[in-house]
Amino acid sequence: MTASTQETVELLSQVPVFAPLAANDLELVAEVCHPRRFGAGEVIFREGDQSNTCYLVRSGHARAIREHADGRQLALATFGPGDIFGELAMFDDERRSATVETIDALEVLAILGPDMRRLMLRRPQLAVALAASLSRRLRTTNERLASQSFQTVQSRVAGVIATLVDQAVAEGANAVDVPITATQADLAMLAGSSRESASRFLATLERAGVISQGRGRLTVHDPQALRNYVY
Repeated sequence: MTASTQETVELLSQVPVFAPLAANDLELVAEVCHPRRFGAGEVIFREGDQSNTCYLVRSGHARAIREHADGRQLALATFGPGDIFGELAMFDDERRSATVETIDALEVLAILGPDMRRLMLRRPQLAVALAASLSRRLRTTNERLASQSFQTVQSRVAGVIATLVDQAVAEGANAVDVPITATQADLAMLAGSSRESASRFLATLERAGVISQGRGRLTVHDPQALRNYVY
């Protein structure tokens, strides 16, 4: 096993969808992974594009959105290191159901759908693991959308920031003074609110000392105080 393959196996073993696999199965998956890089603000694929590749995040962040005919956008999910997106491409070559774009510089491992389907024919347990991952993703999305429909704008924005804090801490950030790379427009879209409403609430948080804002980023000084706004 080469050093690069070993590194890929180690990353795969930390991803929930691949973690249950045996070491030899992880090696097979690693052999069909191809490293790719994207710049900040780059579209990886658009809703309606032909799907043939799924992506595993090594570093950086991306988000999935749905675009309405009138120009409005609905944020579906954010992805960070260890997350996988575009999984449906591993099962079929149907059109993409959402647009995915980078938030900051992104490094991924790309897996072609035909390659993964050949592996699933050889290793049925891999297909079962992927199906379970899709079920969890769908359940999480449904729960979030249902919850947001009953929340105020303030609660939704606070919840989005709290989720980003959890993600940053999981990636190695300190539990206080947590840096978040996101603009006001990003947070508003993820929370399903107008930018103006999100901006007013962020100003409230800043006056309370919970956060401080910079260009394209913010720092969460008191994550627990932030969570008090989520209800």
